[in-house]
Amino acid sequence: MSKNSKKRMQPKQKATLSLVIFLVLCILCGYTAAFGVGKENKGRVGNIRLGLDLAGGVSITYEVVGDTPTDTEMQDTIYKLQKRVEGYSTEATVYKEGDDRIAVEIPGVSNANEILEELGQPGALTFTTEDGETVLTGSNIKSAEAQTTEENGIKNYVVALTMDDDGATKFAEATAAHLQESIITYDNEVVSSPVVQTTIENGECVIEGMESYEAAEQLASTIRIGALPLELKELRSNVVGAQLGQDAISTSIKAGAIGFVLICIFMIAVYALPGLCASIALVAYVILTLLALNGFNVTLTLPGIAGILLSIGMAVDANVIIFTRIKEEIRNGMSVQNAIANGFEKARSAILDGNITTLIAAIVLGVMGSGSVIGFAQTLGIGILLSIFTALYVTKLLVNACYHLGAKSEKLYGKLHEFKSWNYIKASKICIVISVVVIALGFIFMPINKANKSINNYLNFSLEFMGGTSVTLTMDDADEITDEFDQQVCDIVSDIAQTTSVQSQKVMDSNQLVVKTVELTVAQRDELQTKLEDEFEITAFSTENISASVSSEMRSDAVVAVIIATICMLIYIAFRFKDIRFGASAVIALLHDVLVVLTVYSVFRLSVGNTFIACMLTIVGYSINATIVIFDRIRENLREMNVKKDGLEAIVNTSISQTFTRTINTSLTTFVMVLVLYIMGVPSIKEFAFTLMAGVICGAYSSVCITGPIWFILKQRQKKKEQALAASKSKKKKK
Repeated sequence: MSKNSKKRMQPKQKATLSLVIFLVLCILCGYTAAFGVGKENKGRVGNIRLGLDLAGGVSITYEVVGDTPTDTEMQDTIYKLQKRVEGYSTEATVYKEGDDRIAVEIPGVSNANEILEELGQPGALTFTTEDGETVLTGSNIKSAEAQTTEENGIKNYVVALTMDDDGATKFAEATAAHLQESIITYDNEVVSSPVVQTTIENGECVIEGMESYEAAEQLASTIRIGALPLELKELRSNVVGAQLGQDAISTSIKAGAIGFVLICIFMIAVYALPGLCASIALVAYVILTLLALNGFNVTLTLPGIAGILLSIGMAVDANVIIFTRIKEEIRNGMSVQNAIANGFEKARSAILDGNITTLIAAIVLGVMGSGSVIGFAQTLGIGILLSIFTALYVTKLLVNACYHLGAKSEKLYGKLHEFKSWNYIKASKICIVISVVVIALGFIFMPINKANKSINNYLNFSLEFMGGTSVTLTMDDADEITDEFDQQVCDIVSDIAQTTSVQSQKVMDSNQLVVKTVELTVAQRDELQTKLEDEFEITAFSTENISASVSSEMRSDAVVAVIIATICMLIYIAFRFKDIRFGASAVIALLHDVLVVLTVYSVFRLSVGNTFIACMLTIVGYSINATIVIFDRIRENLREMNVKKDGLEAIVNTSISQTFTRTINTSLTTFVMVLVLYIMGVPSIKEFAFTLMAGVICGAYSSVCITGPIWFILKQRQKKKEQALAASKSKKKKK
């Protein structure tokens, strides 16, 4: 065999080897994922921890010791408890129950005893001498971190404390005055008893004796948060079922699988061989996502599912951008091999910019948010990183391997239809009017909702935002609490309360069902009790008021996080595109999408709760990603087209026309995924999916009809200002 023939075989051999390695890795990773996902445990699907809404967890009720607390004391205690329980799960919730009780719900835990001892502690760190004198308190601690030290091969777990300037001074004085004494106590117990050997002037010390690193981290977290304002005692603890119903998991998984198959069929039908490669890459993406959720111990909830749906949409979008580019290169007369190389290269900037912009938002939300916002940010961040990897590397590997194995015909890579450049700038005037009318409609309906007795607010705020009433039903036999019974009770509660905001949880290993809804009047409670006792054989019926599980602090955290994330995205877009008007128009389009979806909530009186936050965050990410793709094409055409000859209007119209197919295809695939979830999901998931579908449609509309034209308008204003300034300078020179 000649040397030349050997050289010709090398690409084929390399392609074969790459495919074999890829398939082996997929099988190994798939087996690992399936080994966990294939079997359901309490609070988990396989090894993936699930939230209270999907699988339930532990519900603990504490009672305040002593006199009736003030509202401020209760709010401060709830907020600090919320921060503590986030150490167990970011999706844990804390809310007020009655006047002097606080309820804590933690997903992914089936044994309340694991956390009861730590959670209710006052959390007061003091430095107290042997004669009872307090020389320092936890308020003087600047930082508390868990650390691992090693001495003679034995690991020790400690909490390293750093004091502020005032604390360092007091600590130096205390250690100088109390040599050979132990002065560190926590909750009136000695947690570390190192004898003071010398004066400590640097304001640093450690708490020793921790049994594990996790225990050290939990103590460090509690110290950082500070002491609880109120002393609590455990009243009761239960293991509760899923808030969204027992079949929420199975229906969501089935809907996801069907939606995924439909996406793969669509990709293959539209993009031929590259579509098949993308489908295989998406399978790898799903496997890696499952492994990452398990590896990072992420608690998966409905907002988390929203993050996954958005990242799947972005993964599909990345492939659509690449394949559209490949088609363009082939249409322009380039060989298939060069078209593949150029397609991936030209698509890279749009993919990276779109994903990095959304990743910035995910990072800010993860760091600054709380509760469900963190869960959303975690799954979105993981999904973005994996979507970049699968699109730019896995899909590229598969497409190149197919080419070197003989798939070299242009027909296998799909046909790009000639695009017709339409005057989007001219049509945008009508579109802007339509958008203003739709947004105004939302604000018009708000006072109408306020006047409606069943809502009595501008939006239909759910019990997560407004608090409400908790109803506990006790039956003779636990077997009576079936899914059918659960649904019938929820329907009755919904009918009497005139709301869709109803949650039910079965108390495991008991004969009780807890139903939560908006606040019921005395008359409504009496009517509910009578109707339930007529319909079912109820042993006991009790009700009590509960506060919002999403506190005002958590809401403000979410708002601040979104504002900062938006500013960071604006800065990044302005930096990458060298023009602040790109960033400004992106934010305007983003605000447009959020307000349109707000109209959907207002007009259809949809429940505004945790899913509302997740939905809005999803729309923000989807809107930004769609906007970046058009901006990338405008940026490219500004270099390749003649601005003076063609004009900015033609460049914008051409750019939108070139990306129109991508916009429709990406929106369609994401819409189909959410539509299946809407068709098959339980009632609460249907409402969530409905708003997401509205967001997808709005995102596609704004990216085509609003984003580019807004940039053009801002650019024209800049041009007029520059011309006016030049004319003014010219007049001054003539004078």
